[in-house]
Amino acid sequence: MHATRKLWTWLAVICALSFAVLGWVGAEIYLTAPPIPKQIISANGDTLFGEGQVDRGQQAWLSAGGQQLGTVWGHGSYVAPDWSADWLHREALELRQIWARRDHGANFDDLSKPTQAAINARLKEEMRRNTYDAGRGVIVLSADRAAAVRAVARHYTDLFGDARSLDHLREQYAMNANSVPDQDDLRALPAFVFWSSWAASTDRPGATELSYTSNWPHEPLIDNRPSAGAGIWSIASVILMIGAIAAMVMAHSTAREEEDPEPPKSDPLFSLKPTPSMLATKKYFFVVIGLILAQVGMGVITAHYAVEGHSFFGFPLADVLPFVVSRTIHTQFAVLWIATAWLATGLYIAPAISGHEPRFQKLGVNVLFYALLFIVVGSTAMGWIGSLQHKGTAFAFWLGNQGLEFTSMGRIWQILLFVGLLFWVTLLGRALWPALRKPSESRGLIVMVFLAALCIGGFYATSLTWGPHSHYSMIEYWRWWLVHLWVEGFFEVFATAVIALLFTRLGLIRAATANNAIVLETIVFLFGGILGTLHHLYFTGTPTFVIAIGAMFSALEVVPLSLIGIEAWRNYQRSKAAPWVASYRWSILCFIAVGFWNTVGAGLLGFSINTPIALYYMQGLNMTAAHGHAALFGVYGMLGIGLLLFCLRGLSDRLAWSDALLRPMFWCLNIGLAMMVFMSLTPAGIYQAWASVSTGMWFARSPEVIHSKLMETLVWLRVPGDVVFAIGTLFLALFAWRLLTARKERSAAVANNA
Repeated sequence: MHATRKLWTWLAVICALSFAVLGWVGAEIYLTAPPIPKQIISANGDTLFGEGQVDRGQQAWLSAGGQQLGTVWGHGSYVAPDWSADWLHREALELRQIWARRDHGANFDDLSKPTQAAINARLKEEMRRNTYDAGRGVIVLSADRAAAVRAVARHYTDLFGDARSLDHLREQYAMNANSVPDQDDLRALPAFVFWSSWAASTDRPGATELSYTSNWPHEPLIDNRPSAGAGIWSIASVILMIGAIAAMVMAHSTAREEEDPEPPKSDPLFSLKPTPSMLATKKYFFVVIGLILAQVGMGVITAHYAVEGHSFFGFPLADVLPFVVSRTIHTQFAVLWIATAWLATGLYIAPAISGHEPRFQKLGVNVLFYALLFIVVGSTAMGWIGSLQHKGTAFAFWLGNQGLEFTSMGRIWQILLFVGLLFWVTLLGRALWPALRKPSESRGLIVMVFLAALCIGGFYATSLTWGPHSHYSMIEYWRWWLVHLWVEGFFEVFATAVIALLFTRLGLIRAATANNAIVLETIVFLFGGILGTLHHLYFTGTPTFVIAIGAMFSALEVVPLSLIGIEAWRNYQRSKAAPWVASYRWSILCFIAVGFWNTVGAGLLGFSINTPIALYYMQGLNMTAAHGHAALFGVYGMLGIGLLLFCLRGLSDRLAWSDALLRPMFWCLNIGLAMMVFMSLTPAGIYQAWASVSTGMWFARSPEVIHSKLMETLVWLRVPGDVVFAIGTLFLALFAWRLLTARKERSAAVANNA
């Protein structure tokens, strides 16, 4: 007991210190972020972009799809360009051409090598010089550079407008014509893209050859290359990771580990009678399966747009379901179905653990269900309608699609979801309260479940921290609090604690051992995970020390994964501990799959892009997608399905249960995911990384690469994996249908007998 209390103290200290540092980093980002000018003017006094246009352009881009339509500073979707890299390259080429024609009477490519070298040196000096006047709040550009900016701005207004000459390019980008129909918004949009490019190329105050984005993206034309810090901290993080893994393996090998207890002779939960509120959670799990099917369908359509752009096997689907909408639904539903599975699991196990059914608990569970359903349907419909009908920036922010990956629903829906999560925590807490008050061996696990639930409810408030006029660097800071800490942090702690609690209830592990283990695992996980959030923010207009902190602590996130194989093997042994455990075979195998994908998706693929030097070249490329698919579905998705199956086992007629459907479901999902990741996404990511290193980020995201024969072949190579994966989801749907129809048939039989 004393040892456990010490662990809890360490956990509290680590969380307090880590969040204090993370908050301090946020304050520094706010103070040192790239300045947003009131105006952008030329040296002769002409106004290129007026006051407020950078802010309005940001809103216009986000309302047009934002991170679902290309990326800025590397975060978003991968078919359209990274707009900051694209603008930077176009502006550099245009400025060189202006000088070549005016001063030498020829195109740049026709000039002699010495002349080209002189122009390139002049280009670098021109574009890296910081001409922001803080006193007046203006960026002053030379007359030549102003002419280049006007030329690139015309390209962008034509592209996001409806210029017919760019129809083919828009198809390659999977973007519809007239993406920004409001003319004032259309004129402002280039101001934001220019500013994002300016921040990526202009030296910070007091620095030489170091831009606000730490020289991201790679652009040889102006010597945008990795900083020395990116290289040094990458090496240091790898050394730290190797040393920490060695220390953890040594500690594990010397620790005295208790054997698992002798399993009970029969299933301890066989006689558990579900309470009314537990029975009410059943519909949550069927909705989860429906969301999985919808998400997979949207994923197939989204992937296909990488080849045809506007069509689905010749059908002009983008007229009613553009890429921006299909990808938004695909990414948003992934988070929603995984979260719903875990929320429903909490509502199911709480009365089972405490043996207490509070008054009106069933009503609360039902109200929450329909409220969540309203939020899912409403946010999806409003986002779809807003994107199709171009309802404007205010509609996009408050009701439609905010244009931010994984956090796209409008602010009103976010507020409603936050209220719903707090209501869920209340339902969970009132059901767990007797167990929380009563001393028991497993009380530590129950406390961890409830604390994680409190964090899940409370930390969703980070989605409410930015507004329509917030600085883009701060939007990214808070967005990653939500995506990394909420989804990858506290939900994972919650699910891990729930699994440990379930195994103790089944008598497969000792409660005292599980108590210590879960607190220790949470310490190790959050020690790296909280400040590891910063690895997403290396190049988003942040101070250079973000690279140091993010690199070192994200390396520590990989350390616990070194022992995942041992835990997976023990879970496999537990699945064979007694004949009755076979009833939970597929749930346990899902948890084992989580261990595999944690090692491969979060560990190997994650760390392959985590170091600053690797992410410098690979941010916004398909290696990120490979890691994302393997980690999001492989880890959190399989965890959600495992919990879903465990709960449905206790909620369903055992005669209707079909392992014959779950077996192909499990193997198809895992094999299909592996095929998708390793036959398509990873090779595509490696090819793009080569293009990024050798030529530049603009090239790796250009149509020349994205629509090259090799890349389109790799997109088609997704099809076998997608088909196998989709078959797995269909087996899961058939399994759910069997449970539903069996209940109806039993009810009909009872009625006939009566």
